[in-house]
Amino acid sequence: METDRPDGRTPNQLRPLAYSCSILHRAHGSASWAQGETKVLAAVYGPKAGTKKNENPEKASIEVIWKPKTGQIGKMEKEYEMILKRTLESICIRTIYPNTTTSVIVQVVHDDGALLPCAINAACAALVDAGIPLKHLAVAICCSVTDSGCIILDPTKDEEEKMKAFANLVFPNTIVSVLPERDHCKWVVSLWKMES
Repeated sequence: METDRPDGRTPNQLRPLAYSCSILHRAHGSASWAQGETKVLAAVYGPKAGTKKNENPEKASIEVIWKPKTGQIGKMEKEYEMILKRTLESICIRTIYPNTTTSVIVQVVHDDGALLPCAINAACAALVDAGIPLKHLAVAICCSVTDSGCIILDPTKDEEEKMKAFANLVFPNTIVSVLPERDHCKWVVSLWKMES
């Protein structure tokens, strides 16, 4: 089993985490989240009156704007926006403030791997800082599979480029929703066996 990583971590060891909240004074909530050299800022504005055209007026709407470190937003960033929006919609209690929109702006400061989980963690922390009602907190992590079949957590950018596969996982902090049903758990176990 492969255990040596360029930065000296073991396969299941995370990079150092750093978090700060209320860092932006004009936002209703904000957070800075760093995992190693990967760093993201998230700002929350709202809820403010009105929803977009295709949104349900009986629920609050979540708008996500992804800002890359440099340049224009591309296809990958659009996908990150969609994933982040769906993740945040699943943890927010959207019936308390119907017909409102909460905007979450994510600014990439530096990308050294596991960028999407870092952004999810920053956005969740910013929602808490803004006082947005949540069903639960969400915690995200990236897992990747090396060519030799070793699973490593929280890969750097260099490690991501050499991986056979990787997955971004998001977990709620509630026991009931974290524990899968027995049949579902068997399916997940058999999926891992099929790919190895």
